[in-house]
Amino acid sequence: MSNRFDRLFKDHSKKIFMPFFTLGDPNFDESLHIISAAIDSGIEAIELGFPFSDPIADGPTNQRSMERALKSGMTFDRCIEMLSIIRRKYPDIAIGLLIYYNLLFKQGESAYQKLQSVGIDGVVCADLPLEESKEHETLLKKYNIGAVQMVAPNSSDERVKQLASHSSAFNYVLSGFGTTGAKSEIAPQTIARIKHVRALIDQPMVVGFGISKPEHVHAVWQAGGNAAIVGSYFTSLIEQHLDNTTIAADKIRQFIKALK
Repeated sequence: MSNRFDRLFKDHSKKIFMPFFTLGDPNFDESLHIISAAIDSGIEAIELGFPFSDPIADGPTNQRSMERALKSGMTFDRCIEMLSIIRRKYPDIAIGLLIYYNLLFKQGESAYQKLQSVGIDGVVCADLPLEESKEHETLLKKYNIGAVQMVAPNSSDERVKQLASHSSAFNYVLSGFGTTGAKSEIAPQTIARIKHVRALIDQPMVVGFGISKPEHVHAVWQAGGNAAIVGSYFTSLIEQHLDNTTIAADKIRQFIKALK
């Protein structure tokens, strides 16, 4: 199976930045504008989230983001519609989804067909443990979508290797315990953990949760991460500028340009 993440991570020395956005926050049109602004800043990969009513892996910032999206009328099919627009406009960007499994389970196989139709490259379900994911993995493989497993801070070495063997897009390494949310500093134990996991597996490693500054991203890269995700910080910018999301889009552009 080959998708855009395979091509992106073919060069193991390449360092990638992946911003995260909730689809439809604060509404369809403004969300599309913000996501387009980020992509136009020169990123090669992005993580997008389907809004869900009970996002157990997300902290307050992303919870409010999903509430805004749902209140604006976002549904599974509206998310697919937005993804279709993004894919047509940006045919080469690698798109990973963070989605709660209930949304896929409810629709069944047709959900995976829809994700394939809009060119999704990888899917992580934060609420689906490996032991319960056989049907999910089978459908991802059937529709040529990469599987992503989450590596927890306390996953044993054996567990890390087991999870990696079930990841066909990349491995999502959590930077710390708890839910999503911007943190002011990246802890020394996080850097040590990234280095430790890097020594255990050869597959692409993406680090997320709590990363909120360009220097955090560089620290993840230097520790051996192939990519770093910033989500809650960008969500907070949107929340701060709901009356003028163009300001949020400009600040997101500035953050991405600062990485270069």
